Amino acid sequence: MRVAFLGLGIMGRSMAANLAKAGHEVAVWNRSAGNDVEGARTAATPADAARGAEVVWMCVSDTKAVESLLFGENGVESSLAPGMIIADSSTISPSATERFAARVKTHGVDYVDAPMTGSKIAAAGGSLIFMVGGDESVLARLKPLFDAMGKQVFHMGATGKGQATKLVMNLQIALIFEGFAEALTLATKLGVELERLLPLVQASMVRSGVVEYKAPFIMKRDFSPNFPLRLMLKDIRLALAAAKESRVRLPGLEAVEEVYDVAAEEGQSDLDYAATLTLLEKWAGVEVKSAA
Repeated sequence: MRVAFLGLGIMGRSMAANLAKAGHEVAVWNRSAGNDVEGARTAATPADAARGAEVVWMCVSDTKAVESLLFGENGVESSLAPGMIIADSSTISPSATERFAARVKTHGVDYVDAPMTGSKIAAAGGSLIFMVGGDESVLARLKPLFDAMGKQVFHMGATGKGQATKLVMNLQIALIFEGFAEALTLATKLGVELERLLPLVQASMVRSGVVEYKAPFIMKRDFSPNFPLRLMLKDIRLALAAAKESRVRLPGLEAVEEVYDVAAEEGQSDLDYAATLTLLEKWAGVEVKSAA
């Protein structure tokens, strides 16, 4: 398929590369120059990348970035043609997604929201999990692209429901990791060794994928960004905004947002969100680390 891929960040670059490796005709564009992808054409603008494409796939940082790609200067809208599909793997506002979909529909273009879960390792390995909103027949047309980038696709309903699902997934990740980080901090303060605690956690009903994935990085004190704190904070705020629109209270997430706000103020925005642990450590006067 002819694909325009817009956004070559931590996840997007590997996703575009996997599409090219799978034999698709890929044109790429990134806001910052110098992010060429082997086997893909580097376009001068989003409009240039989208011209003649069957699918425009986006993976950028936030709602404003998506809106700019679609409708801003040199945006995709000028290159839209009936029968095209726009797929968005960014994590953005569900209500904004619905507005964007309605606008491109006037050009005869279908819109699919397809945020994903998984790490940069999963993106590189083509094993992402997508949660998708859109028409079933449109998703069927995208199957070869999903197959190149991921291992599972969950259809969550109409357009916008993929983004809604991603927010509730990241809500859970943020809360689970916060509980894990607070438990590690208190355990350290009480003198419980990390090497003794972690096997118990993994053998009990406390076990989770979040803990399983993050524990090895914590053991090594490695807070390099698999998922930057600034993006998790953005998603927390999106979830809280969606909750406000829906008249839902999320007191646990509101408390976690405060932790992320302070961590961001202390310069941790570009570290992995697991670096919030260091803020808890600072408050407790301890350091969670391996005895070795």
